[in-house]
Amino acid sequence: MVGDLAFLLLAALPLMGSPGPATLSLAGMAAAHGIPRSLRYAAGINVGTISVVLLIATGTTAIVLGLPGMKTAATVVGGLYMLYLAWRIATAPPVGANEQRSHLPSFLGGFALAIANPKAYAAIGSLYVGSLVDAQQGTHATLAKVLVLAFVAVAVNTTWLAFGAAIATVLRDPRRARIANLIFALLLLVSLAPLLLS
Repeated sequence: MVGDLAFLLLAALPLMGSPGPATLSLAGMAAAHGIPRSLRYAAGINVGTISVVLLIATGTTAIVLGLPGMKTAATVVGGLYMLYLAWRIATAPPVGANEQRSHLPSFLGGFALAIANPKAYAAIGSLYVGSLVDAQQGTHATLAKVLVLAFVAVAVNTTWLAFGAAIATVLRDPRRARIANLIFALLLLVSLAPLLLS
């Protein structure tokens, strides 16, 4: 089983770490606000993503999305929040500029984005179901898969947060910061395509 878990880890890194709404928003938030002010948001993304892992592992996702109108409602709410988030990133002042704390990224905002993130369900669902770790191996195997996927989620989210902060140090110039924020916001909007096409 250890070898199968290693394969799951290796498969999960590129799939879960590729650009998507959560990862791009983390980089954008860190670039726009810096790491300290984005930590609550990052915690929300991590808890939300781990919640997605648990929803998939328990089969809850299939039940909830099978309810009449639930998939459409989740798509609309998730899409609207991602549009709002793209706007907040695009209009954020350069790192270090005075800004009101009420406009800082929140835990709840990160959690909501992670729960509404279509890429998370697609990537985590395919990894979970396609894993060589067989559910027939019992509770320990299921728990091991959940832990591996949760670990990868936190690792890739932290990496994207650090990436955003790293480029922020170069973007102290307001003009460059505005361009970077607009690029992150645009990329976040582009990542909405799977949500709109589903």
